[in-house]
Amino acid sequence: MPVFSFEKISPPSSHGPVVEASVVTKQPGVIVQMLVRLVEARARRASRDDKAGSERKPY
Repeated sequence: MPVFSFEKISPPSSHGPVVEASVVTKQPGVIVQMLVRLVEARARRASRDDKAGSERKPY
């Protein structure tokens, strides 16, 4: 005869509203945020250089 008996415990039923997985978004990591800032700064610098480059006199 077994010494221990294990009971099956049913998962708790949720009473709150169901949130869809597509609604919950994950915040980007620190490295991703740093890369985004770097790319934005390069894009701003490139567009500024393009505007200044078109105003310069050719050699």
